[in-house]
Amino acid sequence: MSEILKVDKLSKAYGNKTLFEDISFVINDKEKIAFIAKNGTGKTSLLNILTGKDIADTGTFSLSNNITIGFLEQEPKFETHRTLIEQVLNSSDKVALAVKKYERAIQTDNAELIQKATDEIDRLNAWDFEREVKTVLTKLKLSEFDKSTELLSGGQKKRLALAVAILNKPDFLILDEPTNHLDFEMIEWLEDYIAKSSLTLLLVTHDRYFLDRVCNVIIELEDGNVYKYSGNYEFFLKKRKERVENITAQIDKAKNLLRTETKWMNRQPQARATKAKSRIDNFYKLKEKAGKKIDDKSFDIEIEGKRLGNKLIDIYNISKKFDDRILIDDFSYKFSKGERIAIFGNNGIGKSTLLNLITDKIPLDSGRIEQGATVSIGYFEQTAINTTEDIRLIDYIKSIAEIVSLGKNREMTAAQFAEYFLFPRSMHYNRLSQLSGGEKRRLYLLSILMRNPNFLILDEPTNDLDIMTLAVLEDYLLKFTGTVLFVSHDRFFIDAVADMLFVFEGNGKIKKFPGNYSDYSRHISEKKSEINKSTASTTKKKNIKKQDTGKLTYKEKREFEELEKELEILTAEKKDVETYLQSGNYTADELNEKSQRLPELIAIIDEKEMRWLELSEKI
Repeated sequence: MSEILKVDKLSKAYGNKTLFEDISFVINDKEKIAFIAKNGTGKTSLLNILTGKDIADTGTFSLSNNITIGFLEQEPKFETHRTLIEQVLNSSDKVALAVKKYERAIQTDNAELIQKATDEIDRLNAWDFEREVKTVLTKLKLSEFDKSTELLSGGQKKRLALAVAILNKPDFLILDEPTNHLDFEMIEWLEDYIAKSSLTLLLVTHDRYFLDRVCNVIIELEDGNVYKYSGNYEFFLKKRKERVENITAQIDKAKNLLRTETKWMNRQPQARATKAKSRIDNFYKLKEKAGKKIDDKSFDIEIEGKRLGNKLIDIYNISKKFDDRILIDDFSYKFSKGERIAIFGNNGIGKSTLLNLITDKIPLDSGRIEQGATVSIGYFEQTAINTTEDIRLIDYIKSIAEIVSLGKNREMTAAQFAEYFLFPRSMHYNRLSQLSGGEKRRLYLLSILMRNPNFLILDEPTNDLDIMTLAVLEDYLLKFTGTVLFVSHDRFFIDAVADMLFVFEGNGKIKKFPGNYSDYSRHISEKKSEINKSTASTTKKKNIKKQDTGKLTYKEKREFEELEKELEILTAEKKDVETYLQSGNYTADELNEKSQRLPELIAIIDEKEMRWLELSEKI
C-alpha cells in the first residue's frame, strides 16, 4: 500500500492556546480515514494546514507526487456572478485540463497523444461531465442550475462546495463536516457515493453512522497523542475502551507505588543523601503519571428538571404557510412528561418552523397552542453564543447560575457542570474569544441546560459538536425526566435518544410514528417490500388464464380484458420511469417531467388494480 501523506511532528498554537503539538501519522492510498478529536483541539486547523490555507508552527508534512486534493471546508466562499453550473465547471481544473489536452492532441494529429488524452478523459468520465454535474447537483437538491451563487443560503453554499469537491474527482478528498446541512436522503446518497469510490479520504464528522459506513480507518487525537485504528467506528469504540482501561490500570498502579516513594522522599535529606539520583528523578516521573486524568470519567448524575404539572404544551389544529407554500397543515398534539420526540424530514420542509411556532417566535396562521403554568422551556436555536463582551468562560457560566439544581436536593456547582460537559478546569479561565466554533456551540448548549428547564426544544443540537460531547449529551437527555423535542439529521443521535418521531411528509402533513430512526427505516423498507409483493402477485394473477367468466356481463368482460392490457402497459411505463430516475442520466427538465409522472402512474395503477380485483372476484 503506497503512502499518500506523511505528517511529522506537526504543531499549531494560537496565542497561548496549543491546539496540537508534535503529532505524526501516515495516510496510505485508498484508506478512508475519520479524524476524531475534541472540539478546540484543532481538527479544522489541521485540515487547513494540509490544504495550504494555513501554516504549521513547527513540523512538516509531505504529499506524494502528482496527487490532486479536493477540500470541503466548513464555510466555503464562491466568486459572485456565477451560476451553479459555471461554478462547478470553472472549479473542475482536472477535467478542464484533460479536455484541453485532448483538443491539443487532436490538433497535432499525434495518435499516441490522442490515445493518452482519450484514456485520461475516459478515466475521469469527462465525456459526459456536464450531465454528471447536473445529476450530482440534483442529488444535493440544487436543481436551479442557472441560479447565481450569491443568492444561495449558507447551507446551499456548503452543498455546492461538496459538489465541487467530489466532481473534481481528486485522488485525495478532505471533508470537514460534510453532513452538516444535508438531509437524510442526501446523507445516504453521499454515503453510497463515497463508499463505492476508490479515492483516499480524510474526514472530520460527528455523524457516527456516516463514519461507520464510509471509513475503514480512524485516527484519534487525544492528550497530544495520535492513535490509529484499522476498522470502523464500532471497532474504534472497542479498542479505545481497552486503551483507556489499560491507561487507568497503569495510573492506579503508579498511585500505589507513589505512596511508598513519597514516604521515602519525605525522609530527612541525610537519610537519602547516598541514594541514587535516578530514584529521585523517577519519583517526579511517577508523580506526573499518577496525576494523569482520563477524561472519559464523568459525573454520574440524574437530572430531574423543574416540577411539571399535568398540562404541558397542547397544540390544536395549527397551520402555517409562507406565500403559497404550506409548511404545517392542521396539526394537533398534546405533549406528555418524559417524551423524547425527534422531528424528521428533509431540509426546508418546516421542521424549525414548528419549533418557532411552539416557542412563539413566529405567529400562527390558524389554530392555537396552550402552555401549562409549570412548563419552563429551554430552547436551543441554530446559533452560537452571541455576546460582545469577551469574558472568561467561568464568569460567563456563573452569570447564568452559580449552582445547578438536579432535583431531590441535589446540586452541582457551575464549574462541576462545565466539567460534565467536557470543559476541564484548565479551560475555565480562557476567554470566549479563544473558543473554537464547536466549543461555543457546546457552551451555548450548556447555558440552556443550566437554567434547569423541564421542556427542552433543541434545533440541530448535534451540528459542530464532537463525538465525545454527543455521547455526554445523549447521556444527559436519557437521564432527563422532562420532555424533549428536537430536530437533528444525526441518525445515531436519533436512535439513541428518541422514542417517537414527527415525520414531515410534505405539503404540511406531519405523521406521528412510535420509534426511532432505525424503526422508521425498517418500517419504510417493509412497506416497500409489501408493495412490491402485491404488485408481483397482481401481475401473476393477470397472467393466469381465466377459465370461467360466466358471472361477468359482456360489458364487464370487455372492461376486464382492457384493464389487463392497460395495467401491463402502465406497469411497464412505471418500471421504465423508475429505471430512468435511478440512472442519473437526465436533464433538469426531464427530471422534473419524470418526477411528476411517477406519482401519477402509481395512482392510476392503484385505481385500475382495485377495479381489476373487483371484477376478478366475480370470475
